[in-house]
Parts: sequence; structure tokens; C-alpha cells
Amino acid sequence: MDVLTLARFQFAFTIMFHYIFPVLSIGLSIIMVITEALYLKTKRASYLHTAQFWTKIFALTFAMGVATGIVMEFEFGTNWATYSRYVGDVFGSALAAEGVFAFFLESGFLAVLLFGWNRVGPKLHFFSTLMVCLGAHFSAIWIVVANSWMQTPAGFTIVGEGMQARACIIDFWAMVFNPSSMIRLQHVILGCWLAGAFLVISVAAYYMLKREHLRFSRQSMRVGLWIAFITSVLQALSGHQSGQIIAQYQPAKLAALEALYQTQEGAPLTLFGIVDTTNQKLNYAIQIPKMLSWLSFGDLNATIAGLDQIAPEDRPNTKTLFYTFRLMIGLGFLMLALSIIGLILWHKDRFLSYPWILRIMTISAIFPQLANQAGWYCAESGRYPWIVYGLLRISDGLSKAVVASQVLGSIIMFGVVYVLLFILFIYLLNAKIKHGPHNFDEESPYHALQHLIKESPLNDRN
Repeated sequence: MDVLTLARFQFAFTIMFHYIFPVLSIGLSIIMVITEALYLKTKRASYLHTAQFWTKIFALTFAMGVATGIVMEFEFGTNWATYSRYVGDVFGSALAAEGVFAFFLESGFLAVLLFGWNRVGPKLHFFSTLMVCLGAHFSAIWIVVANSWMQTPAGFTIVGEGMQARACIIDFWAMVFNPSSMIRLQHVILGCWLAGAFLVISVAAYYMLKREHLRFSRQSMRVGLWIAFITSVLQALSGHQSGQIIAQYQPAKLAALEALYQTQEGAPLTLFGIVDTTNQKLNYAIQIPKMLSWLSFGDLNATIAGLDQIAPEDRPNTKTLFYTFRLMIGLGFLMLALSIIGLILWHKDRFLSYPWILRIMTISAIFPQLANQAGWYCAESGRYPWIVYGLLRISDGLSKAVVASQVLGSIIMFGVVYVLLFILFIYLLNAKIKHGPHNFDEESPYHALQHLIKESPLNDRN
């Protein structure tokens, strides 16, 4: 392979592996805030144990996210030096803002969150949980802002020429609120919440199948299902808005996602089909007439640009994007359906009567992960051949000094390390899940007494 292909593969591999963990951290931070708030409101010790359990899982995902994210910082300098020079002013501002608004906030309260359960008051501990949650979300904000600028650049001017050209910010807030940043931020955050919610649902379903920790599993299941349902509905609306931004600013990406080879007035929305790249057509297409035009521009007869307007060498990988996009959407509807079924069963208290649904829920933690990975693939690969859309090509952003053998060697090294890290993560996660939440008699006498006073052992639904 040539050095460009290897460098692209390495960055894709490292960022896709890293992305497993921040989405869980952000999603679980919401779970922690909700369950601890319920504890403060109801004074039920079971909610306290639920919050403590998910805090431990959060700590594991947070540590893995930090460990796997460091690699990408070095890749910018080693493999993508020209790109780093070009966007350094933009990324420097965004990453500095992340450090100020996110890193210090999150790290400053993390120790209180993890070790302060019996050392500070419950209100102060809840405040630290809330700050860690906000810090995790602030990190996502600035990373998405920087990435969105690459999709729809704004608030900048180009200084220098040729290899010395670089983008300099002239309007910081125009850069932050570029045309796609807020819509893409909504989509990313909602994806994170889905990842956290379905991890909770998965673990709760596992305990229900084993008839263990039923009070904990019912409480966790209720929180997870409501978040999953609300977020799934909001994600569909957010996806529609994101599609409108793509139609306006990245028509080549939209054409590739829909395998629309010919420019059409009143273009149909394709539910599924078989992409024929050789003959540049879509076979066996199942379509809704004029729906793509309406969804994109609110006009049934709007013209949608096809790939026939894009030079062949500038087209994204249409076949892969077409199928990946539908994988993401299909998983989104599957998660919505699963959350609705789950809420019905929870309301009727019939979970234990449907073990096959519980088995599906046990593996459901993988659904949002696959959907998030598919979504990021569509977003990043869809702007090919641009690394900064319309300004800098991927091939021009590559370091001129790096050679293929060096990149291949680092891919092998990081591959081995990441495999070991993933095995360690699965081992630790499995150990924490098998151990389960604390038993009531493991807590302080105050919490044990509180449990006896405030909770009825027959009230499992709460």
C-alpha cells in the first residue's frame, strides 16, 4: 500500500477504536446524574447503589478514553503535518477551549465523584457528578466544533500560499457556529446518550435473565428505556436536520449516500437497493417518489444534484456509503422499537415472561456503537477527497517526510496495544458486571438504616 492509504487507515482505525469509549462516558454521565438525583429526591438506598455502580463503569470507560485518545495527538504531527499547519489556528483555538472549559472542570471534580461518597455531603457529591457530566459534554462540544469546521469552514481567511498556506481565524464565533456545528453536535450528543442508555439496558436485562439484583435492574431498566426512547425520537429529528445541511453544503456527499447517479428534479428517497458502480445505477431500488427532494429542501420538485456533476476522481466511495448510511438508519429504528417494547413490558411488569426479548436487550449495547461508527464513517468518508471541504485535499494534507514502512510499523504496534487494551477493558467490565451493585449490608449503618426506613422490600418497581 502507498503511504497515503496507510496513513488514512491508521487514523481511521485509531479514531474508531477511541470513539467506543467517549460515547459511553458521556452517555453514562447522564445516567449518573439522573440516578443520583433520584436518590436525593427519594432517599432510597437502592438509587444510591445504582448511581455508585454506574459511576464505576463510567470510571472504566473514562480511563480507556484517555488512554486511547493520546495516540491521535501524535498522528497529526507525524502523518498529517501539512494538514496540522493548515488548520493549526482553528484547532488550536478549539482544543484550548476544550482544556479550559472541559478538562479542568471534569478533572477537578472527578476525584470527588469517585472517592467522595462517604467523605462529602450528598449535595456536594451530586454537584461534583453534575460538573463531571458537564465537563464530558463540553469536551464533545469543542471536538465537534473543530470537526464541523472541516465540513463547513467559516470565520477564517487563508494566509500564505502553497505548502505554507494556513487558515487563520478572523471571527471566532463564526468558526464555532459554522453552518453544521450545532446540528452535528446534537446528533453526536444524542448518539452518546443512546450508547449509555443501551449499556444500562443491556446490563439490566442480563441481571433479569439470571434473576439477580432485580430491584437494581428494574430501576436501571426504567431509566435506560426512557432515555433510549426520548433520545431515539430526537435523533431521528436531528438526523433530518443534518441531512438538510448536507444537501445545502455537501451535495456530493448526499448524492453518494443516496447512490443518486443522475441529477433529478423531484428525486426519490431510496429505502434500499443494490448499487452497481460499474454501470452507475441503482438496481432493485425501493423508493418513495419525490421524498428526497422534500426532505432536503421542503419542496417535492426541488432539484437534487447527482454524481454526474462530480468528476469521477472526486466522488466518495458510493457503494460503501450507501450501505453504511442505511445500517445507521436501520439501527436507529431498531433501537426506537426496542425502547418502545421495553417500556410497555416495564409498565406491565412482564419482562421476566419474555426471556427472548431480554436476550435481545442483553446484546443491544452493540447497536448504538455500530450506529455511531457508521455515522462517523458517513460523515468523514462522505467529504472525500477533501480533508477540509473545498479547501484542502486529503492527499495534500499528508506529511512529506513519512514513508510507508514507518506507518505500517506503527499500525502493527498500535494494533497489538489496542487489542490488549480492549481485552483488558472487556475483562474489567465483565468483572464489574458479574460483581454487581453493592449489597445493602456493605454500606454504612446510616445507609442501611435509611434503606429499612424508606424502602419496602415488596416495592420492586421503584
